[in-house]
Amino acid sequence: MRIEIWADVVCPWAYIGKRRLERAPLGEDVEVVWRPYRVDPAAPARAVPLEEALEEVLQDPAAGESLAACSPGLAPQDNRARVARIAADEGLGPVWGAAWRADSHGAHRLIALAYAEGGAELQDAVVEGVLRAHFVEALDISAPDVLEGVAREAGFADGARLLAGGAGEDLVRELVLTGKAMGVRTSPTFVVRGRALAGAQSPEAIAEFVRYAAGQEVRGLPEEVERLRHAESLLEQRDPLGALVLLRPLLESHGEDRGVRMLAARAYFASAQLGRATRELEGLVSEAPDDSYARLLLGRTLRRRGLEGEAAVHLSLAAVMSPHYAG
Repeated sequence: MRIEIWADVVCPWAYIGKRRLERAPLGEDVEVVWRPYRVDPAAPARAVPLEEALEEVLQDPAAGESLAACSPGLAPQDNRARVARIAADEGLGPVWGAAWRADSHGAHRLIALAYAEGGAELQDAVVEGVLRAHFVEALDISAPDVLEGVAREAGFADGARLLAGGAGEDLVRELVLTGKAMGVRTSPTFVVRGRALAGAQSPEAIAEFVRYAAGQEVRGLPEEVERLRHAESLLEQRDPLGALVLLRPLLESHGEDRGVRMLAARAYFASAQLGRATRELEGLVSEAPDDSYARLLLGRTLRRRGLEGEAAVHLSLAAVMSPHYAG
């Protein structure tokens, strides 16, 4: 049985949740896989001392939204003190506390690559090293030398070389988008067989959730179908560029599929890539002249391009075929 943990390594609750999961009575034959989530996507590429970031929050409360993402409703300073007490209770103290507001993208790449290279055991060692470096050793986990040290200590000899070569960029980007499409909104979120438990719950609550989720019947879907559904979810969440990222492999391998092409056309339209939307929709309309929705979207695309005469033809035909499209 697989437990996925969608979490950000700069979120203290991820470390607390890891310890609580380790104490949960789950039995054997459980694989734990870490997936990337970003609580602070606006973190600067070059880390800044956390005290400076918190000082900025005092002057501009809007800047603190991402820093407080793990514990909404609390000021960052109050949250740090509260979490430090809880961390000590979990055996993660007495020295505790991040010193840097750091971009976690590189750390997520290392974690994802560790799983690809050595499975859950190697990944767990890397996750533990990253969390310890950030929260206990107060290191800058966006720094390549820090991640190199974590990889080396975890036994991931190729980690630094892979990071330096850009490995894991597309993988992590896709995983972050997949989590968003699945509805992950909290770090950590535990996912088992399509069921989710948000937050660093108690070991007993985690065990109860895992037992419940493990007993649920799940109908497996082909990977291509899941990817298409995730892309559609992102489009519905007004992230058309993210949808196109997930659609790219499908367009390469299933470029003739009408559903894939229509979803891509919608994403092109929503992201103002009107030339691409026009080309895709013209092909769809040519193949199926009675597809009223394709005509409607083509008409709207042409109108946005200022081609009123061409747009009117398709909009009129769409309204005739489907009267609710009129107006």
